[in-house]
Amino acid sequence: MTGTAEAANPVTGDLHPRRKKLRFRSWHRGMREMDLILGPFADSTVDGLTGDELDQYERLLDIPDTEFFQYVTGESPVPKTLECPLLQRILAFGRTARS
Repeated sequence: MTGTAEAANPVTGDLHPRRKKLRFRSWHRGMREMDLILGPFADSTVDGLTGDELDQYERLLDIPDTEFFQYVTGESPVPKTLECPLLQRILAFGRTARS
């Protein structure tokens, strides 16, 4: 299923369990500032992510909040090992959300 987006069930509106879990993890980070960045990002984006992007997003959610927040605010540069298009989308979303 990698590389394809799994759509919500049009009758029930239920998301695939993996997408539900990612949305929950995005809204329940432990650091409210990150909840307010990643929660809305997940709400607007997770449904359309491909399998590969879901894998990337899961890895990004493993980054500790204090570290991730510094990337979003620009206080710390993003390490090359974390660079990916999805992270750039999150950073742009975070900058927009803070404006």
